[in-house]
Amino acid sequence: MTVFIALASLLTLAVLALLLYPLLLRERKLHVGSASELSIAVLREQLGELDEQCKAGLLDSGVFVEEQAELEKRALEDGAKPVAPAIDAARKPALAAVVGLGIPALAIGFYLWLGNPEALRPAPATDAAGNHALNPQQIQNMAAKLAERLQSNPEDGEGWLMLARSYSVLGRYPESAAAFGRATTLLPPNAGLLADYADVVAMAQGRRLAGEPEKIIARALAIDPRHIKSLALSGTAAFERGDYPAAVKDWRTILTLVPADSQAAQSIANSIADAERRMGGGLASAGSEAPAKPARASASTASVSGTITLAPELATKLPTGATLFVFARNTDGSRIPLAMARVNDARFPHAFKLDDSMSMAPNVKLSSAGSVIIGARVSRSGDAIAKPGDFEGYSAPVQLGAAGVSVTINGVAK
Repeated sequence: MTVFIALASLLTLAVLALLLYPLLLRERKLHVGSASELSIAVLREQLGELDEQCKAGLLDSGVFVEEQAELEKRALEDGAKPVAPAIDAARKPALAAVVGLGIPALAIGFYLWLGNPEALRPAPATDAAGNHALNPQQIQNMAAKLAERLQSNPEDGEGWLMLARSYSVLGRYPESAAAFGRATTLLPPNAGLLADYADVVAMAQGRRLAGEPEKIIARALAIDPRHIKSLALSGTAAFERGDYPAAVKDWRTILTLVPADSQAAQSIANSIADAERRMGGGLASAGSEAPAKPARASASTASVSGTITLAPELATKLPTGATLFVFARNTDGSRIPLAMARVNDARFPHAFKLDDSMSMAPNVKLSSAGSVIIGARVSRSGDAIAKPGDFEGYSAPVQLGAAGVSVTINGVAK
């Protein structure tokens, strides 16, 4: 659009130059004599001719007197006529101003009327997937307006769904869960909608799938037993409660639905291997009332490695020089990191490895846990303590020694 505006401006200036040059150029004054002056000059010449003819004897004196009187009469009549003013081709500043301002105004007016003014607006920023990218403040404003509109139109299921997704992006999970609940009562049954609902409810209750999220997941799988996200959540819920065979069953179903060489397949395969190791170690099985406490890893195997990726919708919002924190937490619910790595000026995807050398305290080490959750957070302030607006993401529980763990940063801390 910048090129178009530049070319249009140059063409307009060229036309104005052609039109204004004659108006602004000072021309020579042209003086044209009056009609009476010309007539008198002619009469004088005729009188001279009569006088010469009379002296030469070619004209009778009586005729000479009559002709002379006639010419003098004509001279008096012509002398009484008003004299025409001289023509002065001076500057025309007023006309030049009208032309100089009028032509651009007309051109702009016709373009606004007949053209496409929207094409001159800068294209909004897009994320890596080609979707329009909005910053958190814009989403916050949109959510506020949408919530206000839904007060007068509470039966708008699509509106509640949009509000739920907006709150989820903002990290306002309790409000998102409430909006999802309204949407599910107004929209037709949909496995994807229910899976997202369960995910948000789990986030609202501390990232735990036990309880209400599991019930919602069961509803989703009843609609579509092969829905990938519902199967993933179901497997994770089974893993959390120690039902490893059920987790493996759900996750193996996913492997039949995704490309074998995809990142999702690799992540699911790692989770299956983790669950199978636990079953092989006699940790817990389906139907057991209480899983045995996982055996602690030795210091030599106390490490977890994998890759951190950033969700496409957050890629365009990544602050310059962002600080990335990768950490491991015990699956027992403790929020104290067992190990943490700091990465300045983060780039994604980022390969990581956590071990005991990155422990936060001598008595709190990675090797002291049986399984961990890997978290990743992009800090805008560079502070290890989470702050509202930071980007974050978490893995499913993994066993120490796991490699190829995938963590996607796809949430915004509130």
